[in-house]
Amino acid sequence: MTGVHQHALFETPSSQHEGPSTGKAKFRKRRLKVVDLFAGAGGLSQGFHQAGFQIIGGSDHDPDACATYAGNFPQARTIVGDIRTKATRDEILDVARRADVIVGGPPCQAFSQVRNHSRLIDDPRNSLYREFVQTVDSARPAAFIMENVPGMAQMGVLEQVKQDLSISGAYDLNAQVLDAANFGVPQTRKRLIFFGVRRDLEVSPLMPTGSGATSRLGLRRDAQSYSVVSRSVEDLTILDHLRDTNDLSVVTAAQAISDLEVLESGRRAESIEIAELAEPQSAYQELMRRGLSDELMNVSVPRMNADTVQRLNAVPAGGNHRDLTDELRVRYLSDQRWGPANGSGQLGRAHYYAYRRLHPGMWGWTLNTKADSVYHYATARSLTVREFARLQSFPDHFVVTTDPRRGELTGRISGGAAHSRYRQIGNAVPPLLAMAIAREVSKVVNSALHRAADQ
Repeated sequence: MTGVHQHALFETPSSQHEGPSTGKAKFRKRRLKVVDLFAGAGGLSQGFHQAGFQIIGGSDHDPDACATYAGNFPQARTIVGDIRTKATRDEILDVARRADVIVGGPPCQAFSQVRNHSRLIDDPRNSLYREFVQTVDSARPAAFIMENVPGMAQMGVLEQVKQDLSISGAYDLNAQVLDAANFGVPQTRKRLIFFGVRRDLEVSPLMPTGSGATSRLGLRRDAQSYSVVSRSVEDLTILDHLRDTNDLSVVTAAQAISDLEVLESGRRAESIEIAELAEPQSAYQELMRRGLSDELMNVSVPRMNADTVQRLNAVPAGGNHRDLTDELRVRYLSDQRWGPANGSGQLGRAHYYAYRRLHPGMWGWTLNTKADSVYHYATARSLTVREFARLQSFPDHFVVTTDPRRGELTGRISGGAAHSRYRQIGNAVPPLLAMAIAREVSKVVNSALHRAADQ
């Protein structure tokens, strides 16, 4: 199968731009350099790499995430450590000062309590956000991207953040909430994106525009099942795009992972030979497999207890805990006791997100950091880390791993290696969303360089 839009997705930008025949020398684009702060597994870096950027460095406090980052970006300098310490900060600045673009998603823990503080950036709980701003201030790249939770735009702090990121007027800012599903990612995932470009470049930071599918399509419950519907007659064309397996502008869960249905609950092996899998059934699956060798990694499947299987069998594809009968909402359905109980004898709020099933004809729910955040649409089983990665738009050659050292490590988050792999992918920025953003950054920065070359 050949995707009609596939050919352009992972191409790097043209190496040169030929303007009108004015006698001036041709402007040659150079490969713009990127440093990724708070990089995690590297979703932003992967997207910028796919857009033709050179990833020269990435940093994170978590040694497990850094092991994944180093394995997938071997040419980049991976910096493990807390950016608030002088040694790590100096190491980051050493590479950041050579970057054209700085990207990152610093945790911002206290934006909802900003009314209790004079400035968001002054709150000690937001020290990582402050480090991002100060790194941009010190390195002064041509452009930067900061991503964060969309709630920041609704808590009265957006103007504060834009003011902080303007670096005393040195940068022009654009801020917009983008949903990954509108950029070919088979998952709804909203992120607030800040795009800053240095004012002396005299270009405007423009955001990418996507399909708009998330505002035009939805799931409707019909008796005991769910169906995908358009919100108006005018939106019928987007439904056609969704159903077209050759169309990469909007992608369903089945188009993302149907070739992996052979994987069974309790599977312990972390790899599988490509020959054991079905042939790609969509352009998206072809795209994800591009560059893959003979083996697919991250395909072990968690075991599930009997209670969970019984409940999932009662939840239709696209459904959730609301589809359970009162009998199935009893905390324990068998003599097996697992997980916390709240004393009521019933499922609690903590379980409500644990019984969501994908719908094959729709993009996926927003993933979180746990394996039970969503279940398969066709089989009562958990998703693999690879299926998490597919729903996030990480290519199949991107391998998720952990630091091989055992026990407690500085920066390591407890929970074990398996949980770390799900968390790394669940926390990431979808690479296809990052790539769409990166292409706008490339246009802006290279247009400024082109103009400078003509002067």
